[in-house]
Amino acid sequence: MEILPRTLGTRPRLACEVRAEGVVAARAEDASAVLEAVSRVALAEEVVVPRLSGADTGAFAASGVSAGSSGRAAMVAAVRTALEAVSLKGRDVTLVVPDAAVRVLLLDFDELPAKEAEALPVVRFRLKKLLPFDADDAAVSFQVMATAKESIQVMAVAMPHAVLTDYESVVREAGFEPGAVLPSTLAALAGLGEGEQPRLVVNAGREGVTTAIVKGGVLLLHRTVDLGAEVPAATASADPAKEQAAETSIAAIAARMASAGSPAPATSSPMSQKAQANEVAQAVSVAAAYFEDTLETAPSVLLVAGTLGAEALTGVLDDAYVGPLAVQEMVERQTLGAGVTAAVPLGWLAGVRGALAN
Repeated sequence: MEILPRTLGTRPRLACEVRAEGVVAARAEDASAVLEAVSRVALAEEVVVPRLSGADTGAFAASGVSAGSSGRAAMVAAVRTALEAVSLKGRDVTLVVPDAAVRVLLLDFDELPAKEAEALPVVRFRLKKLLPFDADDAAVSFQVMATAKESIQVMAVAMPHAVLTDYESVVREAGFEPGAVLPSTLAALAGLGEGEQPRLVVNAGREGVTTAIVKGGVLLLHRTVDLGAEVPAATASADPAKEQAAETSIAAIAARMASAGSPAPATSSPMSQKAQANEVAQAVSVAAAYFEDTLETAPSVLLVAGTLGAEALTGVLDDAYVGPLAVQEMVERQTLGAGVTAAVPLGWLAGVRGALAN
């Protein structure tokens, strides 16, 4: 199964995204991706979704221990509940997984075979020295982003088979069939039109933040920062004003998470939470600088996906003195069907809506 299927036609009319904070599902009737039904189920903090960490290929875990029956059962139950709330007859699902479970790389080639079957081994060979896991034992997909004289730009996506199998098996145990698998930010970007106006996108949540830049359907930047690691106390700021600003940022994050049904991690130290807010702000600052350097213009708007949400991210950036940037949700309310309420925050819907927009 390909991670980014291009030859299988329209993806399923059901989509489900698994994040550390919970599971969200949606249904659309056609490629316009107007969401006719949405559902969300929170996950307990101790239920850890598969992800990558260095050479580790990740596994389901509960309370930091290798996957036991409780953690896996909770994941299966959440996926089943979310999907059954929105499904009609179909059981095929496009599954959206965390960015931390895959690697997305932008590669340059002098030449590449025109046939996909011949080009894939070339891409896989290039990935051997770039991935923290075995490229030969991974699901790999790629897409040509742009071509020029003696230059071909390729987006490659790789996911260890062990992690992919974990996710697929959970969906099957929930009574559904995974038809396509997409990483969160690429799924969200699929919901954008291919206009020439460049866009800066931020996908932030409890465990990570991804920044991306796309112009005319061409991905120019994809960068994921892991927020899961504890930060030593030695990184503390000696400036009380900065300390207070970080606390305000985390308060905004915590408030947003709580309103979304997913409390901020109780086991994280205050310093770790402050550092995470700073990491989010720094990631946005780096992406905005790259945007301006590459495109010779400042981003006019910052589009937000993920569980953090536009309001909380605005607070994080203001407190870190990043900007000014106009921040808005990536998913607009007019993309919700008449019977869909605002019970699910818009940021949660970016991945599933993009997965349905084909």
